[in-house]
Amino acid sequence: MIKPEQTEKLAFGLLFLATIIVILPVALIFILILVKGLPAITPTFIFEMPRDGMRAGGIFPAIVGTICLMLGTAVFAVPFGVLAAIYLNEYAHKNWLSRAIELSIINLAGVPSIVYGLFGLGLFVTFIQLGASILAGSLTLAIMTLPVIITATREALNTVPKNFREVSFSLGASRWQTVRYAVLPNAIPGIITGTILGLSRAAGETAPILFTVAAFYLPSLPQSVYDQVMALPYHIYVLSTQVPNVSEGIQYGTVLVLVGMIFLMNIIASLFRAKLRKRKTW
Repeated sequence: MIKPEQTEKLAFGLLFLATIIVILPVALIFILILVKGLPAITPTFIFEMPRDGMRAGGIFPAIVGTICLMLGTAVFAVPFGVLAAIYLNEYAHKNWLSRAIELSIINLAGVPSIVYGLFGLGLFVTFIQLGASILAGSLTLAIMTLPVIITATREALNTVPKNFREVSFSLGASRWQTVRYAVLPNAIPGIITGTILGLSRAAGETAPILFTVAAFYLPSLPQSVYDQVMALPYHIYVLSTQVPNVSEGIQYGTVLVLVGMIFLMNIIASLFRAKLRKRKTW
């Protein structure tokens, strides 16, 4: 007969093995990118304009374009996503309509990014006539990111104990005062996590920006939200598939820059989240 201690050890061993199986491929991919891309990372590569059809020079316009798209996505997605989550979680009555909306949000989170790209092309680029621009690309990425932000924000709101709400109501506070002073301050760390996850996903997407904003070769910086831009995901795609005789170091160096930007976003969010969590008293 197997003893409970042996069963526990076997379970922990299987869980550890599963963790290694998940982490190892990711670690190997990152090591490969680091080894092949790090030699290409120089001030010239980061801050200069591309030359010779992107076979030489730097990737500065692609970096700036990616930052512009992330800022635009955050401006449109974060306020609407957080407000929608607050309404669904704290105000909406639990009926068939609210359940249908929740199910739709969950389903939208699993829609392939190419579908959002075609939707953005049809609505923002063609129908509203924004053209291929930063504004059209940001709106498309914002719609793609909204389900992730809404779902993560609702999960963060649900982690706040119901006692907080009950005590606030018993003291005569309104529902908004309860949300503003009792719920949101304690849910902020989780909201930040969901927001960064959504924006990180958007930063690495190629299909939505392919139809709405990305340009093949623009050795200049954008002047307005109605301009096209280069972006790192599309830049990597073009370098890998459409530009012959490109150095492998340039390809992997561009990938390393994109991965580094996403890592930096997550590190900043983690530090900010940890600082906020220290203020909790429960």
